[in-house]
Amino acid sequence: MIIHRRSLLKHAALAPLACGLSSVTRADDETQSEKPDHTLRIATGLVELGPGHVVSTTLYNNQYPGPLLRLTEGKPVVIDVHNDTDVPELVHWHGQMIPSYVDGAAEEGSPFIPPHRSQRISFTPKPAGFRFYHTHVPAGADLNRGTYTGLSGPVYIEPKHNPGAYDREIFLVLKEFAPSFSRGGDMDVDALPGRRLPELQSIGRQADRAAADKTKGFEVGYDLFSINARMLGHGEPIRVRQGERVLFHVLNASATEIRSLALPGHTFRVVALDGNPVPRQTTVPVLWLGTAERVSAIVEMNRPGVWVMGDLADDDRGHGMGIVVEYANRTGKPVWTKPRPFQWDYAAFGNAPAHAAEPVENIEILAVKHNAADGGFNQWTLNGQAFSMQSMQPKFTLQEGRRYRLKIRNASDDIHPLHLHRHSFELVQVGGKATSGVIKDVVMLGGYQEVAMDFVADNPGPTLFHCHQQLHMDFGFMALFNYA
Repeated sequence: MIIHRRSLLKHAALAPLACGLSSVTRADDETQSEKPDHTLRIATGLVELGPGHVVSTTLYNNQYPGPLLRLTEGKPVVIDVHNDTDVPELVHWHGQMIPSYVDGAAEEGSPFIPPHRSQRISFTPKPAGFRFYHTHVPAGADLNRGTYTGLSGPVYIEPKHNPGAYDREIFLVLKEFAPSFSRGGDMDVDALPGRRLPELQSIGRQADRAAADKTKGFEVGYDLFSINARMLGHGEPIRVRQGERVLFHVLNASATEIRSLALPGHTFRVVALDGNPVPRQTTVPVLWLGTAERVSAIVEMNRPGVWVMGDLADDDRGHGMGIVVEYANRTGKPVWTKPRPFQWDYAAFGNAPAHAAEPVENIEILAVKHNAADGGFNQWTLNGQAFSMQSMQPKFTLQEGRRYRLKIRNASDDIHPLHLHRHSFELVQVGGKATSGVIKDVVMLGGYQEVAMDFVADNPGPTLFHCHQQLHMDFGFMALFNYA
């Protein structure tokens, strides 16, 4: 029997409430007359991706993606969440600096929303920019749970200043459906620059030799791909005018996949990563996004025609990962031409390395894969431990107000989209390059590489760190940061 994070679903009692602007209450027990600013209803529904392709999954408000929530930085918000399913649920407010008990992660003490009950959540949104919300329940071997479902939606916290001059904005949510397990390893994705470190390769080979099961662990594949819940060629195209400047907010809402996006004949001027303005607005031919990453980029519409905006992977695009962009007064078959190979260099959006004082403390974590070590699934250890809800290990202690440098070393060939809850971090070294000024909450760590990021312990409370690949976090790739 495999028992992982999902074993904690038994413990769905409400956590003690804390004081202050943020709170969690039982919305169905509310006697006050205050109406919520937003309402989310979790229930099973159908998504028609295209003719003959209808999937049944769990949704917010019977739609995918969930409704766009536009909030205002610093203005308290009240949200009622109704769970109409038969299992406990959680809503994680990804990328926001809010208290642990409203963040939506059980490991941090956030209370579950029991089946057929409701919860009222209130918090003060921050920081400004493109965030999102999604379920944070474990899935394990159940492909009908967690982020394999349709439980994700965009959040935009209105900034005080726009990130650039543009005519309109469009939100794009990239998502695969119809998941299934298979063996044989992940498809190689050449998304990131940087040299593979021999020391990490050696550690990985040692783990492979020590594995009792010499076969590859289970991986997840998909049959259907979509942008805004429509397969390429179905649904309405993006209609544009020549000379228009369109700000695209792109979210990779996949449970497990690294995604790319290109628009033939056009380039993307990246203005923000994970909702945070970049120090250097840089023009690129392709966007690469790890699981849960967001990119905001302006495209100048200066190549009239009918085009396919889609993933570089021909098979994924052929199964739906794309959308048609149609200029006014233009008709014909949408055109796709593959751009030249392009790797995603985070340092291209940053400044020269800063000469700030060294962080108070360095935290180093080594991630190792153990093939098929847990019931046929790959097990992930951080500094020799797979995360346990019983012991809450591995665990690290923070002192409020101090600056920390978190260095993650990847002794596997997998790309890991690393996410730190309730804090933002500044990249200081990635892909072998030093940089500064790039603020994120998710960063892709390449195979047999290392990444270093600085963050300030400025949001007290239990804080989760994990790989955002659902299969990795469910099987050990998590750690908990506690404040002293």
